[in-house]
Amino acid sequence: MGAKGTETRGKLIDATRGLVEKHGYFGAGLNQIIETSGAPRGSLYFHFPGGKDQLVAAAVAQSGNEITALIDAVEPGDTAAAATSLLTAFGDRLEASDWHQGCPVATVTLDVAAANDTIQAECAAAYTAWEQALRIRLQADGRSDAADLAAAILAMIEGALLLARAQRSREPLERVARTIRTML
Repeated sequence: MGAKGTETRGKLIDATRGLVEKHGYFGAGLNQIIETSGAPRGSLYFHFPGGKDQLVAAAVAQSGNEITALIDAVEPGDTAAAATSLLTAFGDRLEASDWHQGCPVATVTLDVAAANDTIQAECAAAYTAWEQALRIRLQADGRSDAADLAAAILAMIEGALLLARAQRSREPLERVARTIRTML
């Protein structure tokens, strides 16, 4: 694929990421994705012959990789810093989007993961990668309960995002950050 093809593919994925995070799977139609991306209609099926499901799966995978990179950016041995950094980044996304965009995977997961195997697999892979990145840091912290604690921290972060979005406030994120620092 040439540079133009790579650019067009990237525009389609970026448009999809923003639209499904803000409006959910069902609220982001293909016409809207094409319009937002500025890509020609034929490019959609050229790059994503599987249609919307393949495109949304690619968007979830890319979002998942970016969050994993945020966690990995903090050196192992300071899980509290990694979790706080993640909560801050999510809070910044929420505020910048007027409380529409927090976790780039959660909205899609809630919308279709129970009924769509392709998208469910990508959502599960993203959450598994995040949990593994946290577990590695907890193991470096010397925690024997690293696996259970990583799952609990991820659940706390996702729950705090839901509350922050509902309340249009960073306070739930800040409370969870304090709780994680206390736990660790």
